[in-house]
Amino acid sequence: MAAPKQDSYDVVIIGGAMMGSSTAWFLTNTPDFDGSVLVIERDMSYANCSTAHTNSCIRQQFSTDLNVRISQFGAEFIQNARQHMGGDDRMPDLKIRNFGYMYLADTDTFADTLRSNAKVQHAAGTPTQLLSPDEIKAAYPFYNVDDIVLGSINTQNEGYFDGAAIFDSWRRQAREQGVEYVENEVVDITVNAAGTRVDSVTLASGEVIACGQVVNASGPRAARTAQMAGISVPVEPRKRFSWVFSAQNPLDRDLPLTIDPSGVHVRENGGGTYQCGGHADVDPAVDPDDFVMDHSLFETHVWPILATRIPQFEAIKVTSEWAGHYATNTLDHNAITGPHPEISNFIFLNGFSGHGLQQSPAMGRGTAEWLTHGAYRTLDLTPFHYDRVVQSRPILEKAVI
Repeated sequence: MAAPKQDSYDVVIIGGAMMGSSTAWFLTNTPDFDGSVLVIERDMSYANCSTAHTNSCIRQQFSTDLNVRISQFGAEFIQNARQHMGGDDRMPDLKIRNFGYMYLADTDTFADTLRSNAKVQHAAGTPTQLLSPDEIKAAYPFYNVDDIVLGSINTQNEGYFDGAAIFDSWRRQAREQGVEYVENEVVDITVNAAGTRVDSVTLASGEVIACGQVVNASGPRAARTAQMAGISVPVEPRKRFSWVFSAQNPLDRDLPLTIDPSGVHVRENGGGTYQCGGHADVDPAVDPDDFVMDHSLFETHVWPILATRIPQFEAIKVTSEWAGHYATNTLDHNAITGPHPEISNFIFLNGFSGHGLQQSPAMGRGTAEWLTHGAYRTLDLTPFHYDRVVQSRPILEKAVI
C-alpha cells in the first residue's frame, strides 16, 4: 500500500475507477477549481471493478428525461473525446458503433411502457423507432418474433464504445494535471462532534488524512464506505454474468443489443462473435469480493433463450465468461448523487445499477461542478440527490437492463 504525499487534501475521492477518475479529471479541467485532490483506490489493477466488467455500451432509450439528457452528453463526450482532452493525440479518435438497442415486448403492458418511453425520448430529441413484429422481421430477419407485440430501437448515439480508452485517458491526464492516486483503502471515516462534516479518513496503512470534501465513488462497496460515516445508502453488489461466444452461422448484419423479455441481453461483438449477459432468477446481494462464476447458468437458462429468439444461435461456442457486479440502487435503480443533507461535505456518486460507464461523463462533470461551486452549472442533477433516499421518494426508471 502507498502512503499519500500530504496529510490533508481539499477533495478526497474514495474509488478510482470510472466515476472517481471522471470526477478527478473534470475537477482538473474546471477553471475555478485550484484545490488538491487525492484518489484512493484499493486495487490499481482494477481487475475486479465494475468498470473492468462492463458491456461498454451507451443508450439513449431511458424512461426519464434526465437520464436521456445524461446519455446525450455522454455520447457527445465520447465522440469528441480527443477535443475535450485538449487535442491529446494519445487519445484515440472514438466513435460509437451504432447498432442500437432493441427492446422486445411480449405483452401489451410492456408494449405500452415502450410507447411511453418513446414519447420521453422523442421530446428530448432521440429518434427512437417503434416497430411492429413484421417491421422487426423485415429489418432483422434472424429474430423469432412469434411472441413479440412491439419492438423499440434507436441507432443514433446508441451502441458500443471504447470505454477503456476514456478511462485510461482520464486517469493519465488527471495525474499529469496534479491529482494524486494512491493504492490504499479507507478503513474509517471521522465525522466532527456536531455530525455536520467529515474531518478525516483513515487508511489501511495507518495514515489519517484530513479532507475538505469526500466523494464516495466506491461502486459496489458504496454502502460499506458510507457506513464508516454513519450513513446508510441502499446500494448493494449483485452478480451479473457475461459470456462471449462465436456462432457457427454468424448473422449477416450487426446485432443490436437485444433485450429479450426474459431479461437476457445479447449484442454484436464483431468478427462473428457476440456478447451476452444475464443473471439467475434469484438475484441476492453478494459479497463485493465474490466473483465465482455460475457455469450452469448458460446452458440451463441463457442459451435456450438465445436459440429461441435467434435460431442461428443454436450452434455456438462460448470463448470467455466472467462474473461482475452491478452497484444496484435498491430504491429505484438510479444514481444517488450530491451531498448528504446533514454531513454536508460527504458527496455521493453511487448506485448506477448497470449504466454507470455511459453516465460517467455527465456524472463526473456534475460532481466536479458541485465540489467547486456548490451548485450545478450545466445539467441539473439535484433530482438524483440523496434527499430522495431519506424521503423514500423513488425516481422510477422503467428501462432497466
